[in-house]
Amino acid sequence: QVQLVESGGGLVQPGGSLRLSCAVSGRIIAIYGMSWYRQAAGKSRELVAGITSGGNTNYAGSVKGRFTISRDNAKNTVYLQMNSLKPEDTAVYYCNADLTYYGPDDSMVATKDAFGQGTQVTVSS
Repeated sequence: QVQLVESGGGLVQPGGSLRLSCAVSGRIIAIYGMSWYRQAAGKSRELVAGITSGGNTNYAGSVKGRFTISRDNAKNTVYLQMNSLKPEDTAVYYCNADLTYYGPDDSMVATKDAFGQGTQVTVSS
């Protein structure tokens, strides 16, 4: 009933930049917090950045000052601008939304666990 689709990943050299996007679609009632997570090979998924519906943001210490999360509420889209990329930023990046939507029987469903399929970011020379 709800889809999250990420885009913008790819291969970039150290020091380069990428901008990730995640569009949320479906029978949405409201979107609250939106976040970006990442998972590197052999490691657990970690929170990278989050943004509330009011625009308050938080970041993991490892990306603070280099990454910027933003959102366009009219487009149900969240972005992650990544600058000064490092090899250790290599991972699959997932967007996440805390939202409510209409289920198959038109009932309201609330979930904090809506994730996209992920987009690969590789930082390498």
